[in-house]
Amino acid sequence: MTRRKIAIVGSGLIGRSWAMLFAGAGYHVNLFDVTQELVENAIKDIEQQLHALAASGLLRGNLSAAEQLTLITGTKTLKECVEGALYVQECVPENLELKKKVYAELDELADDDTIIASSTSCILPSLFSENLKHRSNVLVAHPVNPPFYVPLVELVPAPWTAPEVVVKARKIMEELGQKPVSLSREIPGFALNRIQYAILNECWFLAQEGILDVADIDAVMSHGLGPRYAFMGPLETAHLNAEGMENYCERYGETIYNVSKTLGPVTRFEGEHLQKVNQQLLDQVPLEKLQEKRAWRNNCLASLAKLKQNIDKEQTD
Repeated sequence: MTRRKIAIVGSGLIGRSWAMLFAGAGYHVNLFDVTQELVENAIKDIEQQLHALAASGLLRGNLSAAEQLTLITGTKTLKECVEGALYVQECVPENLELKKKVYAELDELADDDTIIASSTSCILPSLFSENLKHRSNVLVAHPVNPPFYVPLVELVPAPWTAPEVVVKARKIMEELGQKPVSLSREIPGFALNRIQYAILNECWFLAQEGILDVADIDAVMSHGLGPRYAFMGPLETAHLNAEGMENYCERYGETIYNVSKTLGPVTRFEGEHLQKVNQQLLDQVPLEKLQEKRAWRNNCLASLAKLKQNIDKEQTD
């Protein structure tokens, strides 16, 4: 890419991770938020994260932490942040009216060929881009939180997003070392959250019915499905667990169908049961320990990512 300027709009946890990813790939990153204090605090936190990652050998990219930090600049205005950018990553809160307002401003400031991507986890891109003059340049690039440590990015086009924009966005994500997946069209929840919500619904049902407590339900994933799914998805897992997928379905298809009919109903996560689940989780991780646990999670994810990179390299060598 000849233009190397990236605009990050929103300096929260997701925006900071995006800034680090782009800087690690050598891009010049402009960061904007509604107050200068938010931007300054974000850059201070990014500096701490980069140096901590370097010290633990988990820093991404070929540049040092200090070199990456020099590529990240806070801006005082949205215009300064966006003008001349190759790519804009919007990271404002999940509020449709706010996104409509932000995208109306971005539409006036962005160049005709600037890609404008949203980090939204569930708002369809058509809902905030329909009336834009640059609507063909808008798509969703939904990362997994935190994107610096988990590489998946869902690329979701609106009905009017130009196909070449999705292709360019995918190339940029790959350059960052992320793992993009391209949806053919928008769908509520995209792909990751549709799968995640199906899992959460059944976990909620098992807890509500008293089949397992919260810790044991989470253990089913962290010590059962999770380790396996860290290296291959459920479809390839099924393919390997028999003599191919067709044989798997011959063996287990009827069982899957019969069990699936007994799965818990779609429910609302609220009320008395929410209080019980919440208390069990607070007993495991009190609120004052959340940040410490997040840091532990991030280190685990970074170490796993490094292991997966080495395994992937062995597969291609």
